[in-house]
Formats: sequence, C-alpha cells, structure tokens
Amino acid sequence: METPTANLERERLLKLGEEYREKGYEVFFHPNPEDLPDFLNHYRPDMIVRRGEENVVIEVKSRSSLSSPSNQYLRNLAQAVEKHPGWRFELVMTNPEDTTYSFKAEASLQEHEIKSELQVARQLTMQHPESAILYSWSLLEATLRLIAQKEELSLERFDPHYLVKQLATEGVISKSEYQVLMNALPLRNSIAHGFKTTPITQNSIYELIELTEQLLKTLHTGDETG
Repeated sequence: METPTANLERERLLKLGEEYREKGYEVFFHPNPEDLPDFLNHYRPDMIVRRGEENVVIEVKSRSSLSSPSNQYLRNLAQAVEKHPGWRFELVMTNPEDTTYSFKAEASLQEHEIKSELQVARQLTMQHPESAILYSWSLLEATLRLIAQKEELSLERFDPHYLVKQLATEGVISKSEYQVLMNALPLRNSIAHGFKTTPITQNSIYELIELTEQLLKTLHTGDETG
C-alpha cells in the first residue's frame, strides 16, 4: 500500500508527464536500462522526456522523503546530467501544503519594491554570487507575476518553470528572453536545492538583473515583447 507521500509523488509525476506529452515530448516513466544513455546506467530516474535535441531527466520528491543518501543520489544524478549537452536535470518538489497554496497579488513584491531590491542584488554580485542569483531570480519571478497580472493571464500555479513557459507560450516574453531564463533556471534550481554548481560569472547575474529591468519597463507600454 502506497504511503501518502509516495501517492502524492506519483500523482505529481503523472501530471507532469501529461503536461510534457501535451507539449510534444516523448515521455518515459521509470525508464528501463535499455532506454537510458550509458551515462545514466547506474541511475533509475522517475521520468525522462525528449523532444528533438532536448532531453530532460526528472525526479519528483517530497521534502519528507529526502534523506542524506537520497540527497547524495540526486546530487550525483544532477552532476552526471549536466556534463552532457542537450540534457538537463529537473528536480520537482511536491508537498501536501503545496496543494493548498494560493497566490495573492497583493502579497507579491510591487514594481517600486523590485526596483529598489535590484540594487541590493547588484551589491551581492561581487561577494556573494550564489545569493545574488537567488535574489535576482526572486525579483524576476515577482516581475513576471506582475506582467501576467497586467496581461490578465490565467495561471494554474507559480513555480518558475511553469511561469516562464506560460508567458513564452502566450507571447508575453520573447524567444530570446525565454532562452535567457531557461538557461538560468537549472543554475537557480541547483543553488536553491543545495547542489554544487559550476562557477558563477558576474555576467550571468547582471543578465538576470538587466532582463528584470527591461521587463519592468513593459508594464508601462502597450507594446508586445514577443
């Protein structure tokens, strides 16, 4: 009999697979060894999705199911995937409290607050690049929510991957902006979940900050960014 945690993870995995399939990906749940590339021979990921040259290795976990051995396994898996072009690792966290989470626009940072905090992010860049990445990304997410609100978009949830993809799908952000965000997202996820990362350049942080400033300007124009 499945535990509540295992059942929650299974349901989240199935929903993710459905979402990826709707976007044209080929989905493999708990892939067999013969479906895995050689560098994943020693791993059994929850799911792999493929579309063209894009390959995503996905693990779905609840915080309650994480332990030192499982954290080490995920860290090793992420590092193995990151070494191969065209492959990326995605860790999806699911918790019972997530199902009752509701977004309130008034609780999110507003434009003047984001502009002010971007200066703090710039100051963090020199001495604390990992903190700067996380802080810059949080300000970027707040900006994307403001844009979604302005465009009156209906969003099912607000996790970063979904938020970025929906805004790109709706043509609210451009392909180049989407690419910058998708390139930065794995780095943000690795830091947020306590994984080691490749050295962070100041340019990668400034790119996020400048993109946030650029997106803030669109709040006051009627021009499409896509």
